[in-house]
Amino acid sequence: MSKELAAMGPDASVDEMKTETALHSALGSEGSLHTYDIVVVVIYFVFVIAVGIWASIRASRGTIGGYFLAGRSMSWWPIGASLMSSNVGSGLFIGLAGTGAAGGIAVGGFEWNATFLLVALGWIFVPVYIAAGVVTMPQYLKKRFGGQRIQVYMSVLSLILYIFTKISTDIFSGALFIQMALGWNLYLSTVILLVVTAVYTITGGLMAVIYTDALQTVIMVGGALVLMFLGFQKVGWYPGLQQLYRQALPNATVPNTTCHLPRPDAFHMLRDPVSGDIPWPGLIFGLTVLATWCWCTDQVIVQRSLSAKNLSHAKGGSVLGGYLKILPMFFIVMPGMISRALYPDEVGCVDPEVCQRVCGARVGCSNIAYPKLVMALMPIGLRGLMIAVIMAALMSSLTSIFNSSSTLFTIDVWQRFRRRATEQELMVVGRVFVVFLVVVSILWIPVVQSSSSGQLFDYIQSVTSYLAPPITALFLLAIFCRRVTEPGAFWGLMFGLGVGLLRMILEFSYPAPACGEVDWRPAVLKDFHYLYFALLLCGLTAVVIIIISLCTTPIPEEKLTCLTWWTRNYPISELEKEACESRSERESMPEMSERPAWETPSGGVAAGNRSQGPEQPGASCRFWGKQLWGWLCGLSGAPGQVLSPAEKATLEQKLTSIEEEPLWRSICNINAILLLAIDIFLWGYFA
Repeated sequence: MSKELAAMGPDASVDEMKTETALHSALGSEGSLHTYDIVVVVIYFVFVIAVGIWASIRASRGTIGGYFLAGRSMSWWPIGASLMSSNVGSGLFIGLAGTGAAGGIAVGGFEWNATFLLVALGWIFVPVYIAAGVVTMPQYLKKRFGGQRIQVYMSVLSLILYIFTKISTDIFSGALFIQMALGWNLYLSTVILLVVTAVYTITGGLMAVIYTDALQTVIMVGGALVLMFLGFQKVGWYPGLQQLYRQALPNATVPNTTCHLPRPDAFHMLRDPVSGDIPWPGLIFGLTVLATWCWCTDQVIVQRSLSAKNLSHAKGGSVLGGYLKILPMFFIVMPGMISRALYPDEVGCVDPEVCQRVCGARVGCSNIAYPKLVMALMPIGLRGLMIAVIMAALMSSLTSIFNSSSTLFTIDVWQRFRRRATEQELMVVGRVFVVFLVVVSILWIPVVQSSSSGQLFDYIQSVTSYLAPPITALFLLAIFCRRVTEPGAFWGLMFGLGVGLLRMILEFSYPAPACGEVDWRPAVLKDFHYLYFALLLCGLTAVVIIIISLCTTPIPEEKLTCLTWWTRNYPISELEKEACESRSERESMPEMSERPAWETPSGGVAAGNRSQGPEQPGASCRFWGKQLWGWLCGLSGAPGQVLSPAEKATLEQKLTSIEEEPLWRSICNINAILLLAIDIFLWGYFA
């Protein structure tokens, strides 16, 4: 997010009670919920839990393919909806609206850029991942380069990024909203949300996550569109917004500064390459580097596409996700601007004393833009719906991260240390890891609270823009350049990590100044935008990878079968098959991790040889306890179906097939071209 996202000062956390009172006062008389609103929220929770339980029962939860990839049986529409909702968390609602309120529409480019990358995901990256037959992204790198160190490094880095950026910000912004709207205790509301989300993630796996995501996307888009129409009606539609936003000046200002003035380029997407807050070359090229990491190589997103029935469904999901990603500009960014236009003294405050009184933050209150609009404009009943929308956003992004993190940990970390782990053991470990994540998330709340909103968003943007570019460079070269070798890839990643950490340390040592303060930061921070830095870091990493790769022995051509864009359609030779089989036997991996739902017994506990019934009086309780534990962990009492080598080969061929029916391929291609045309038109119109 933009650096304008109100960086709360250290005084913000001095007195929690004052902050809570300030948040309520910022909402005025509207900050109370009617009984109807609470009924709507309760109905929403019941509905989500019902859908989660239904999907859990439907899912094949007893196998790795069933639990982590939904048995590779998902259709295009839930995948598309899940791609949208696992990305649009509550952090995005609070953050995008706040940045829109502070700086105008340019931040919407973050969303519109994603459309191009979603098409790249479906047409370029997913065919390679499916042909390679992988469950996780580090697993792909291990197959592509060999060796363990890249796989372990990527897994650990991804888990650290998830826990300390995605999970913490989503929890913080969701809790901020609930605290403002309901006046609940921050810990109580977060713990309830986390427990509900964890229950259906743990029991149902990816299928439950994707179906509940689809439901929550409908609620999210519907509720947010209602608020958008009410907001536009209030300001006199788009021309009225342009006029009112430019006049939205707070009464209290800082003398001899221009902080209180709305940006003159607020309604332009493409801004000055030197003095703009989001310069246009950075928005188009630098952001593409970060977006490639997020949409094409990040486990949370790619896992949804890999759960598709076939490649056409994965492409269809990408296209639907692309259409949905066009909407946040209109239902999140612009409502944030409407909020500033209607409430300039609260949302647009610049005087540190006033801001401290309004929202408990000394450097600005743009983060309250969306909650303020909800509580002020939404009628009774619909206000409850909007709280449900923010909860939906929070829960859907959290479940996605929980499921993907447990996949990464189980497949890439646990199997590294427990080579002889059975499939049942991996099921239990995956579920226990989700519980661990929930506990870490709850313990992390006080840290998130004390760091407060603006610094938190700055910190996320910094962490991703300094750690993600080397990963983007590596995946692009792994897929498109056959000459890249393991030493080149590893030392390129290490070089990128070193340079990224250097800039990150500088960033945290010299925080951005508040309104009216002198900027003492070194020129490399002050004048070198983080989006430009992301582009430079990606380029430098690519150069290092190529130079070291050219100095080392190339990987034999036959070992690259199905692992690059150029070799994705090559049939695997008998020699390579034998090598793979002996390697898999040596590593004692569980039998065919991508085994689909229809080839293995479902997650229910089979009766087996227990038909005689328990004989001791206390055995009945133990039996039902065992049944419940078996159901939760997807353990089957029945022995797994053993496949003959011929069946296994046919199944493997089916799972790694990237063939498409000509009709569906054409439909997907036409839709992708249409989507890109609409996106380019919107960029041009708002540029």
